[in-house]
Amino acid sequence: MTHPFPPPTIKSFERLQASDGLLINAERWSKAHEYHRLRQNTHYQCLNQPGIVCGLGVRVIPAPRQVEAKYRDGRWVQIQPGIAIDVAGNLIVVPKAYDFPIDLEVVSTEPITIYLVVSYVDPDELRRGQSRDIVQETYRIDQKNSTLESHEIELCRILLQPGQNTITQPADVFFPGYQNIDLRYRRHAQARPQTNIAIAQVNHSDSECARNFFNLAYLLQSIEHLYPSLRGIDEPGQVSLSENIQDYDLLYLTGQEALSFNSIEFESLKNYLNFGGILLVDAPQNANALIDSTHALAQQLENPLKPLEELQRSHPLRTKPFLFAALPNVNQNFIRLLIGGGIILVIGDLASAWGLDRELNLPRVAIRTAQEFGINILHYAWRRRQYIGLQQEDNTGKW
Repeated sequence: MTHPFPPPTIKSFERLQASDGLLINAERWSKAHEYHRLRQNTHYQCLNQPGIVCGLGVRVIPAPRQVEAKYRDGRWVQIQPGIAIDVAGNLIVVPKAYDFPIDLEVVSTEPITIYLVVSYVDPDELRRGQSRDIVQETYRIDQKNSTLESHEIELCRILLQPGQNTITQPADVFFPGYQNIDLRYRRHAQARPQTNIAIAQVNHSDSECARNFFNLAYLLQSIEHLYPSLRGIDEPGQVSLSENIQDYDLLYLTGQEALSFNSIEFESLKNYLNFGGILLVDAPQNANALIDSTHALAQQLENPLKPLEELQRSHPLRTKPFLFAALPNVNQNFIRLLIGGGIILVIGDLASAWGLDRELNLPRVAIRTAQEFGINILHYAWRRRQYIGLQQEDNTGKW
């Protein structure tokens, strides 16, 4: 898994050493100014994450009058002036409105998503017909139907249907449809969180293993608003223990049946836990087979589970970042929590209260309390992995 906003490269800076009699040529002048530029970009990368600063709206327009007749279709948009900062800390300035045609065609029978993106252009990398004393930093607008590159800033996306040409503004900006401008996924420049948390659901031989999957996404969405120092990385993943699981800070597992891992899965899980990962087993009250097999797994890993009540009152699962005396109540039952090594066993179906229940009857305070405790679990997972990682030979890039 690629980190969405990687830290800057760890590299020493070099600056021009001034002295009396130093001759200034173009190379030395450039080096002196490049030092300040790199320092500024690195400062931004360390403390902030990229995105749109202001402006850069997108609106549907008629085709400009100077365009040839064959290009006068209903697929023109106008990017409004604005500023963004990219992942390398470069400032992207669009100083005036820019007309742009959406001309990618849908060649399949299924709709495709078109992304409209802006990126920074270094004037030193442009071919120029003649030398100038002053050059302008500029930008590039692109449309694409593939995954965005790290240096690109999304302006909007459009879900295009085959055979449909006209692009329109959505009737409801929160629920755009086909051929509509969709602004919901634009990232805005803001302070960098202390870490980005990645979680995944463990798929295993239990028909109930995916029942809370969508609630994992609700938990990730809540982090930014409840505890901005953490941030969820996109959507939760889905993995089996035989895959590469080291990219995830926490693995979520639920169901009813007893756990059964082959030797490859067991060794993979053992290595994952030893390197700081967390396995969160979220068991319903009556899931005795799952509960008993989780205890057996912890014994096999030589880290038997202990109730949270038997641990220190200041244990981070109870105190950081949110303070809990009694644990959350889910469906009129207080959850129970046991921990051993990197395994956390929650008895009480905690994740069922992280999102919207089917009947929409779950009280807001119950959802918020469950989410806050979920963030305590994610915070614990991050800290455990960080502390263990910082004692490894190479911890480059660990925040």
